[in-house]
Amino acid sequence: MESTDYEVLNTALSWQQAGHAVLLGTVIHTWGSAPRPVGALMALRDDGHVRGSVSGGCVEDDLIRRALAGELVNRLPFVLEYGLNADEAHRFGLPCGGTLKILMEPLSQQSRITELLTLIGQGVRVTRSLNLHNGAAELDSDQPLRPLQLDDDKLAAPFGPRYRLVIIGAAQMSRYVAQFALALDYQVIVCDPRQEYLQEWDIAGVALSAEMPDDLLLRLQLDANSAVITLTHDPKLDDLALLEALKSPAFYVGAIGSRTNNQKRRERLAMFDLSAMEIDQLHGPVGLFLGARTPPEIAIAILAEMTAIRNGVHITQTHAARSENIAPHGGSCTVNP
Repeated sequence: MESTDYEVLNTALSWQQAGHAVLLGTVIHTWGSAPRPVGALMALRDDGHVRGSVSGGCVEDDLIRRALAGELVNRLPFVLEYGLNADEAHRFGLPCGGTLKILMEPLSQQSRITELLTLIGQGVRVTRSLNLHNGAAELDSDQPLRPLQLDDDKLAAPFGPRYRLVIIGAAQMSRYVAQFALALDYQVIVCDPRQEYLQEWDIAGVALSAEMPDDLLLRLQLDANSAVITLTHDPKLDDLALLEALKSPAFYVGAIGSRTNNQKRRERLAMFDLSAMEIDQLHGPVGLFLGARTPPEIAIAILAEMTAIRNGVHITQTHAARSENIAPHGGSCTVNP
């Protein structure tokens, strides 16, 4: 789950608890080139305040206008459509004739947003089913998550834990990786039992841990929204993290180092209770090949590869490309669209 959506739900709940009438908008269908994907959320307060986005801005402006004019007052969920023709698409800034449908849900006690946020905060995956006829919501945490589904009677939307990144090591490289990850809405945790490194950390918004890496990862219970990157160059720390991370459902596990060090690392890992398939999940040398040489460039390469994996873009590691052009961090790959 994007942290921006988590923020939208939190804000909507706080507005509702403060006595405001609040509409939760969900993008339920798009045609053509739409600016926001299906499932994107926004909260609209009765006095025109907005959190989140369903478009590039023009649709939000119209929703604010209609809310202030009292045109959106309703007790039950209702659907709004934008961009039904070329003129309207142009008016609302929808590129290439894009069109979108938004389900507007008036929040109430039966919306169960408080319970939803509690479950998400506990790391639970939840399907929230909204009855379109009476506005009541049901929460199901027993079934695997599926993409958003809509029929005449119900909207079933998936919600899961926030994306999080665990960085092993608190040295210079970690600072850049953490800053870029924060900008991409990750919950960032930096782990380093070496106090001389951890005590120098001064980037806000990052959780710090002095635990041994394997202990931390076991405690965090990594899930499919988790990523782990080892950046210490110290096998005593990096390998401890990799042994746990590669056995987990984490969507990305990476380790910094050259091709030679990466091969030695894989040989060490094979001596423990990891299968060849689990070791193959390791992204090392880490990052897309961008010709990166400085720590900020290498951090961009790492986050670029993570983003591709997270978005389902197929990446093929190529040793030939590495042998021709090796950046200091040893990363190289080709991306197949």
